[in-house]
Amino acid sequence: MKNNKQQLVLSAMSAHVLMALALMSGDAGAQNSTDIVPESNTALDAEAIKSRVVVTGSNIANRAPVQASLQATQPQSVITATFIEQAVTPLADFNAVARIAPSIGSGISANGPGLGESKVTLRGFQDGEYNITYDGIPFGDTNNPTHHSTSYFPARIIGGMVIERGPGNASNLGQATFGGSINLYSKELAQDFRFSPYATYGSWNTKILGAEVDSGALAGFHDARMMFNASRLTSDGYQTYSGVTEDNYQFKFQVPLAADTTLTLFSTYNKIHSYVPDKGGVTLSQVAQFGKNYSLNNDPASQNYYAYNYNDKRTDFEYIRLQSKLGGGWALDNTLYTYAYDNNTFSGQDASGATANGTKAAAAGNKDVPGYNKLNSYRVNGDIVKLTNRLQAGLLRAGLWLETSNTNRHIYDLDWTLNAPNPKEASAPKNVSYEQKSSWTQYQPFVEFEWAVAPAWTVTPGVKYVNFKRSLDAAVNQGTRIATNADQTYNTTLPFLTANYAINGNWSAYAQTARGFLVPDLSMFYVNNPNLSTPKPQTSTNYQLGTVHQSQNLTLDADIYYIDFNNKIASTGTGNDLVYYNQGGVVYKGIEASATWYLGHGYSLHANGSLNKAEAKDTGLQISKVPKSTSALGLLYKDHGLYGSLIAKNVGSQYAKDGEPAAYQLGAYTVADFTLGYRWRLNGPVKAVKAQVGVNNLFDKQDATSISPNSKGVAFDQYTFVPERSWTLSLSADF
Repeated sequence: MKNNKQQLVLSAMSAHVLMALALMSGDAGAQNSTDIVPESNTALDAEAIKSRVVVTGSNIANRAPVQASLQATQPQSVITATFIEQAVTPLADFNAVARIAPSIGSGISANGPGLGESKVTLRGFQDGEYNITYDGIPFGDTNNPTHHSTSYFPARIIGGMVIERGPGNASNLGQATFGGSINLYSKELAQDFRFSPYATYGSWNTKILGAEVDSGALAGFHDARMMFNASRLTSDGYQTYSGVTEDNYQFKFQVPLAADTTLTLFSTYNKIHSYVPDKGGVTLSQVAQFGKNYSLNNDPASQNYYAYNYNDKRTDFEYIRLQSKLGGGWALDNTLYTYAYDNNTFSGQDASGATANGTKAAAAGNKDVPGYNKLNSYRVNGDIVKLTNRLQAGLLRAGLWLETSNTNRHIYDLDWTLNAPNPKEASAPKNVSYEQKSSWTQYQPFVEFEWAVAPAWTVTPGVKYVNFKRSLDAAVNQGTRIATNADQTYNTTLPFLTANYAINGNWSAYAQTARGFLVPDLSMFYVNNPNLSTPKPQTSTNYQLGTVHQSQNLTLDADIYYIDFNNKIASTGTGNDLVYYNQGGVVYKGIEASATWYLGHGYSLHANGSLNKAEAKDTGLQISKVPKSTSALGLLYKDHGLYGSLIAKNVGSQYAKDGEPAAYQLGAYTVADFTLGYRWRLNGPVKAVKAQVGVNNLFDKQDATSISPNSKGVAFDQYTFVPERSWTLSLSADF
């Protein structure tokens, strides 16, 4: 089955290429190229994003850290490439970029910016409850739609970001429209040739060396443009014995095949080797003994020995995109894609110290070090087809999303002292905790109509149907350790209704009511009889009102939201008799606002904030891991090549466990970052030189950002902290 699915994808790719060659064989080179700009908000190129956001001649357009489009139909935060390049450390992952936006919590890596995985919350929704897309393609893990922030797309190769706080329209794609979407975009291709080497050095012996080559328009090849970027990051990391090495390669190619047809090819490959325990964090006793940066050590008799705790990750992400006007008002946007994630992790058994040394493989009386090898390896293939037609009454959009996945996962028990299998399990195979294969097949057809009710008023109704089949074939199932072969199919129909009204040329208002959903994850099969667990997808009904203002020196947006979350998945029974079912839900509600004011003489003042509640329907209490508020305040400067920013982000208090237990309340914390840079424009072979210095956590406040409760007792709860103050110095040049 896997080979058949791969053959289908390869055949579809071949069809794209053959169509491209056929179009190129015509008189395309003699015609002026026209890029086809997709109409769906989730498939915009970075330039299209900016053109929808900015007011012509505005002082504020390219200065605001976050802003919203006047055409928005739900709350959003647009983050430009300029902000990423001038105010975010080059080490950052995509979560560190998103952290500036209202209602975004955390985004901080305990090992230092970009040197370890981080997580963000979106209105209190956790990773796996919202989508992340790249150039309109949803991506994520296959057991549930969670993400790995250091994989695929480091911030230095991101050309823009749009955070959508809501399900969007019917054309917004993903498995978890439930909580919204964080949409990443590739960099724009340059019109002129450019060679740009760059380097960064910073705290903890951190280094980046890289270069980007842009071909510019190639007159001999139909004005095709191409970009290639390669970089290597190495660091000792803030945490003890937590070094990391990352290699990233990115390629993008775009060619106009005819006056109204464009073909885009994209590929990125990312490889990471890092020393990190599989389940990280530090207990309070470890903090007292070793400090907040404790993670691993150099003691071979310890489960925290660095040589026992490391992972090798390899990811790739590719797509072929064909955009064309077909005649009769119709336009086609077809994206065929594939991406893969391979994480081979080795770990000590328990970084918290709750599990004593000792293995079944050890000789009598020996206290060998236990551990395990964990594999998570998958490939996802898909195709997104969108058709639009500009009619007299408005814009019709229709399309289909098809996707398949294949995954291999296992945990093998190890005796690190002997470097051999550890037969710790009760039944054969005794060194296998679980070994499973899983897959899914899904399709989502959608249709919507952007009705131009009046010149200043659009109303967009839409509907999407979801069919998602998840299958498991486990020789040793996770949790039960019995052979399991099962599948479940989840169906739902999602209605959408949005409206946008232009009050005047600088001020608009919008409203949305829409349903989101979240497919049950693979853990529903980790029971003795999966057929007894038939929960429906978790759904949300969103109600939102908002307004956007943009003028010469001010950009402002604000919104209120109410989200009714239903079909919350709960469980009953224990052990092999565990059964999952739908129970109750949560009400999310709050207000959000963001503003940037250009003060003149290059200075801008930015502020944003949110008040967020997420209360369980059965208790009325705030659920865990939901900050009660967020806020950001920043002063930015940009004029005549000199630029800088001082931005502080505050994340409000939250609880690490449901029920609002006082012992698990995390206080609010604030992190301030500073950047200062200068760009010299030159004549000659070197066209420009840029130098930039950055300081993260300027005031060196090392507050706790999370608590992971341990079932073995509060003494083994694991904390993460804001890493100490760090600095970077970056240099780049354009030839």
